[in-house]
Amino acid sequence: MANNNDVLIGCIADDFTGATDLASVLVRNGCSALLLNGVPQPSLAIPKTGALVVALKSRTIAAGEAVAQSLAALRWLAEQGARRFFFKYCSTFDSTPAGNIGPVADALLDALHADFTIACPAYPANGRSVVHGHLFVGDALLCDTSMRHHPLTPMTDANLVRVLGQQTPHPVDLVSIATVEQGEAAIRDAYAKRARAGARHAIVDAYADRHLHAIAAASADLPLVTGGAGLAMGFPNCWRAAGLLHERHVPRPLPRSQGRAVILSGSCSAATLTQVEHWQRDGRAAFRLDPLVLAQDSLAWRKAVDRVREQARDEPLLIYASAPPEEVAQTQATLGTANAATAIEQAFCNIALALADDGFERLIVAGGETSGAVVAALGVETLAIGVEISPGVPWTLATSASGKRSLRLALKSGNFGGPDFFTQALAA
Repeated sequence: MANNNDVLIGCIADDFTGATDLASVLVRNGCSALLLNGVPQPSLAIPKTGALVVALKSRTIAAGEAVAQSLAALRWLAEQGARRFFFKYCSTFDSTPAGNIGPVADALLDALHADFTIACPAYPANGRSVVHGHLFVGDALLCDTSMRHHPLTPMTDANLVRVLGQQTPHPVDLVSIATVEQGEAAIRDAYAKRARAGARHAIVDAYADRHLHAIAAASADLPLVTGGAGLAMGFPNCWRAAGLLHERHVPRPLPRSQGRAVILSGSCSAATLTQVEHWQRDGRAAFRLDPLVLAQDSLAWRKAVDRVREQARDEPLLIYASAPPEEVAQTQATLGTANAATAIEQAFCNIALALADDGFERLIVAGGETSGAVVAALGVETLAIGVEISPGVPWTLATSASGKRSLRLALKSGNFGGPDFFTQALAA
């Protein structure tokens, strides 16, 4: 396949909702983007696009496997002619002391023969800010939020210099808000000083969109940047100023579908729990998946499908495994963390496949791990990005490898969206 020299940035996302978030930010700011489920087969035709986003499911797997998958994605993106690269992770810096942010970033730097990169998870539109190296969610330190009790990647430290320092053998420094406020030139100079002093990574402060625009401008020539989706908002303007992006891409609504819809919620984040509660408080239909039952009966998911089939066509059903932290902890103590997650993900995969075969055309999926599992089960290869439902969550048009399925998918990070997100998505 010939290189696509119009690819201005090749992106590697460590989960599927993060990938859609990143692609959505780029599209919103005038750069076309195509989202891919993993590294594509060589036979897949890639249209000309400003950004290619490869979605992996690598956030919670072993660090070595995350590195291997990320390097494979990097090689493929380079073959497509990508000029620069972006490693995207969650704006809450979800990780464990063993990885995977540090190991993947180091491996990508090594492969690119680069000696310095930044880490900037700030995303003001969704309440994420970094000040003096500490990550805040709204007005609270990350470690004082519900992320402290995340079932897979609990975040008990808001000091990102310290968190990243535990994941890499290389020095981690900070570019403080005082420097960022001075603008692009000062930020770029700070990068050079940190690199000369031996730092390989620098956490960069930001709490407003203007900061992210300045950081993007200062980072435009770095071979690799790492961060949350918010950081990408400034890149299209940089490319236009450099004469690399000649036309402003205008996102268009996807072809409207009146097909049946279902909501699948595997996230246990506080935001999603509120959305599940809001849906039921409004008197809407819901069906709860119990992981203990799923672990004992591999066919228990069929009850959820039967319930959906009984539901009136114009009344979507919410199927959820979302649960509060204390209940999640009890389930994990009984089944083991990995077994509990596997039981839930497999159930959602089976449900999604059965409903797609039934002709359901619209799926709203809450949770990064759940979204990745469902997309893989459906055999999705590419997703076209439509207009946003809420910041970071667009409707997408998914195409499977067989070409038999063309689904509308809304893949929501667990932490995103307001209380009425599910209703809002259905109406979008």
